[in-house]
Amino acid sequence: MPHIVFEKKELITIPSQKDGVDFKFIAKSYNFTQKIRKIEYRIALENESKEFLLSLKPKNDDFMIKADKVTRLSPVTLVKNALNAYVNLNNAKVLFSNTHNLKVKEEAKNEYLKDINYFVDDFTTDKEIQIEIGFGSGRHLLHQAKTNPNIQFIGLEIHYPSIEQLLKQLELQNITNVLVVNYDARLFMEFIESNKVGKIFVHFPVPWDKKPHRRIYSNEFVNEALRVLKVSGTLELRTDSRKYFDFCTEVLTNLPKGKITIDINKDLAVSSKYEDRWKKQGKNIYDVVLEAQNIDESINLNFDFSFDFKIDFNKTLTMIPTKSLIEKDYFIHIEELYIVENSQNSGLIKLTMGNFDRPVTKYLYVNEGNISYYQGNPLPTSSNINAHEKLKEILSR
Repeated sequence: MPHIVFEKKELITIPSQKDGVDFKFIAKSYNFTQKIRKIEYRIALENESKEFLLSLKPKNDDFMIKADKVTRLSPVTLVKNALNAYVNLNNAKVLFSNTHNLKVKEEAKNEYLKDINYFVDDFTTDKEIQIEIGFGSGRHLLHQAKTNPNIQFIGLEIHYPSIEQLLKQLELQNITNVLVVNYDARLFMEFIESNKVGKIFVHFPVPWDKKPHRRIYSNEFVNEALRVLKVSGTLELRTDSRKYFDFCTEVLTNLPKGKITIDINKDLAVSSKYEDRWKKQGKNIYDVVLEAQNIDESINLNFDFSFDFKIDFNKTLTMIPTKSLIEKDYFIHIEELYIVENSQNSGLIKLTMGNFDRPVTKYLYVNEGNISYYQGNPLPTSSNINAHEKLKEILSR
């Protein structure tokens, strides 16, 4: 990670500009937990129309400046330019810098690899959608995509080497009807329109026998799957784990209504190398298929994450809860507070919020009492929406 260590000096004058970097404000850490901490700073800037923060903190008797982890972005050259601009503007003596010779591997761009924000803001299709969760080597997904060229497939995977392998195969085999996303499947469904999906494949998921809370299947996941499935659409589980099979059938048979089909050792047109191995070992393969039977209401992803009130930030400093607020489906934890230098009523609130399995860390920027999320709003998941409403309640007291 690019960083610079330099002799401690007075902070730069704000606002300032240097080498195309526009420095907006500097915020100083506020010890609201009353724990002994060294003072740190967050420096807000804009570089090539992108806003982010730098972290400035003591290192022995000197300063170290680097990208703030929460707001860092690509390409890394934006960060390196900003670090160099700050030190040059400060006329500081550099003791160490890796901003000129550091080679950082940038993620390869691929038209089929999509960020989760794409599915929130840009994704539209007239085709039927089919989703595979945890596609692994991609053998089944590639077969389905080649066999059904008029269907839009979405592959979900958290193992990045598997994603890279699939992307290579899509290019080599000239398959154009697959989109790939590196995201938690338990939350992804919330960004898909109701009654739009033909099939959801969950083939050989990790059983998580010792950590059942990490399993894909849950009451919440099944309900979201039923919402996005069109009438007669199917949620299809395939597993070699009898424990996982029993767990999933229990979840499915507790639904108020539904049609379930169970098969043992059903042959598919394509199988993974692991499935072939398991069959040779005499292990049973279980299929459990849930068929959707109802039309569900549409959802609205255009949630308003604004704050319709102003606050006295100095008063808020003394009222912020130091302990996490934990509710049934979400939580909020205030991590740090920063006071903007040379301002009467401005600061940053660093917080982690939302879903327990996929939390998001954001900054709230309080600008003369007006509140907004720095560097854009959270994703409109139900847990983030609930956390936002709770935040409004806390801050408006």
